[in-house]
Amino acid sequence: MNPLFQLSTRSYDKEITIVKNALQELENECNVKNGYTIEEPFQKFGWTFFNIQISEEMSNKIEKSGMMEGALGYKIGEQMTNFIGHYLETKGSSVRIKKIDYG
Repeated sequence: MNPLFQLSTRSYDKEITIVKNALQELENECNVKNGYTIEEPFQKFGWTFFNIQISEEMSNKIEKSGMMEGALGYKIGEQMTNFIGHYLETKGSSVRIKKIDYG
């Protein structure tokens, strides 16, 4: 199970650096190597979209560590989406996030 999320922004050059730094910090907090991948961006209607995939190891650590405590959502996929979105926001990002696939 590798959660896949789609992020969208109007300022990709600024946001990609923030997102990469935030995900690297999350990797460190989870004590995981290669915890995520970022796919190639594509543009549509003035927005840039790009996917991030969280590794199974990192998603398991996030779920079991209590990091998602307080994340809204009825299902684990919704909670993970809200957690990742909020985490990125606390690091200065203003991307929009959408869950594409959660195992």
